[in-house]
Amino acid sequence: METTTPATSDTFYGSIPVFRGFGSLMDPALYSPLPDDWTVGVADIVESTKAIAEARYKTVNMAGAAVIAAVTNALEGREFPFVFGGDGASFAVSPDDLDRAREALAATAAWVKDDLDLAMRVALVPVAAVRAQSLDVRVARFGPSPNLSYAMFSGGGLGWAETAMKRGEFAVIPAPSGTHPDLTGLSCRFEEIPSVRGLILSVLVVPAKDADPPKFRKLIEDVIALVERSPDAGRPVPPGGPGIRWPSGGSELEARAMRGGSLLRRRAFVLANGLFAYLVMRFGISVGGFVPKTYVQQVVENSDFRKYDDGLRMILDCTPELERALTQRLAQAASAGIIKYGLHRQDAAMMTCFTPSALRSDHVHFIDGARGGYASAATALKATLA
Repeated sequence: METTTPATSDTFYGSIPVFRGFGSLMDPALYSPLPDDWTVGVADIVESTKAIAEARYKTVNMAGAAVIAAVTNALEGREFPFVFGGDGASFAVSPDDLDRAREALAATAAWVKDDLDLAMRVALVPVAAVRAQSLDVRVARFGPSPNLSYAMFSGGGLGWAETAMKRGEFAVIPAPSGTHPDLTGLSCRFEEIPSVRGLILSVLVVPAKDADPPKFRKLIEDVIALVERSPDAGRPVPPGGPGIRWPSGGSELEARAMRGGSLLRRRAFVLANGLFAYLVMRFGISVGGFVPKTYVQQVVENSDFRKYDDGLRMILDCTPELERALTQRLAQAASAGIIKYGLHRQDAAMMTCFTPSALRSDHVHFIDGARGGYASAATALKATLA
């Protein structure tokens, strides 16, 4: 594999080679340490478990994806590493982008409170503070398709940053009420994606305290190999893409994500625009350079149903047999003191989309379970720690 030494911290992320085979994600050679002058951003929803108990799954996911949309738009589309966590998100930025990222985070926290009636914690943690804990933040770029890449994180620093945020450290103060981030491109028009193999399984696997690194690596590689032996590697998004209807179940959230005009006016615009999009997609009508069949193929390929951020996260459409095999393997590793894990079983997955331009191929689609997903898997993991 070609390796590149970045000339400056600003060009660091774009210089990292993209790897394609997900099974190799535990190879340390794929990961590059963040420059010392970079900063890690973390965000999560306070009491997301309560919101999920109230069946506000889509709203929680919208809040988490809003962090990525707001920072991306604030950075004018420049590449930076990020990861969607269901009820939050994490990312890293260079010094030149720090002030804009701070403003975007503060505005997003205010919008989540005002428009979604949720409380969001946000923090910016210097990489130097992470390394002072004898931890690191290393990043790799995984390409699920030729269209784009997603960041993978290792080193333990991201997990530490999130814990520090929950202690109230490195906090970013929310912007004044009424502040609205630029969330252009953020939507959730697709319908829930029902399981076709048996169940949708949310998987979260992290190393146990003082776990032997080679044993943890072997466990993650075993789990990935077990999944990849199944058809389509457990991908929850069907080849024909998710279903779509009008009006979509996410119309209200999309209207609230828009800037400008009254909420009533924004609702009317979303309904009209959504009807046009529905007709284009439903009947496969090419408009300008937009080809529905090509877009749907990219939606399937660009979905982030598996990732690594100091732990393995997956949303799988799996058979009961695969679910039993995974559960057995994870339980054995937990008993051996190698991992801690959380699973959550549900009947469907859901998608939140960030599409700044439907004419480009690098639109991103965040996948979570539709009945609690990653947040519920994290709750199950915490229960094992207790």
